[in-house]
Amino acid sequence: MAFAAPDLGHFATVGPVLVWVLVVTFVFLECAFVIGLFLPGDSMLLTAGIVLAGHAAGSTHVWTLSAAAAAAAIAGNQVGYVLGHRSGHHLVARRNGRYVNTRNLHKVNALLDRNGFWAVLIARWIPWVRTLCPLVAGAARMNHRTYTIASTLGALAWAPVLLLLGFYAGEFLERVPWLMPAVLGVLVVGLVVGTAVGVAQYRQELAKPAEDYEVE
Repeated sequence: MAFAAPDLGHFATVGPVLVWVLVVTFVFLECAFVIGLFLPGDSMLLTAGIVLAGHAAGSTHVWTLSAAAAAAAIAGNQVGYVLGHRSGHHLVARRNGRYVNTRNLHKVNALLDRNGFWAVLIARWIPWVRTLCPLVAGAARMNHRTYTIASTLGALAWAPVLLLLGFYAGEFLERVPWLMPAVLGVLVVGLVVGTAVGVAQYRQELAKPAEDYEVE
């Protein structure tokens, strides 16, 4: 008896407006605030690209959304920098925290101290560094112009690349009738579960005792 794939085709008809709202929100939060450490931003971009591949006007949407996501990343980076700058040379770490701990803040601080511009550019592709980098750069009083150029170039490469990768992968998946809804269903479920787990981990992290970390 042939295996019948579950009918998950409705995921491919999710309204572009919802995709836009989710992508722009996730990208901004991931680049601006600590909660972004716990959100599956890369997965969201890939999934959004695959979803848009199922739309008649998907090509137009994915290119314009790429620009919007890059803009959200740039804005988020600036917010993170300002928050770090206003904190002075002290950032709040978490004792025994999974991500927001003195060890990770020191790693990012050392990375910026050694590589500066290139560290900000490369940080875009490392999930937890992507979120902590703007805060540490601001607290360290990194030259704002240098930071802005590096973070902008990184944003222009990161969000569009993942969205377009998902989109063109989605076009390939559409050639196999059962594969597209199956893959998309797994991704959407994983995204929902990942977000729920991430928010729970964020609350646990922030509930841990705070300690100061002085940025050099």
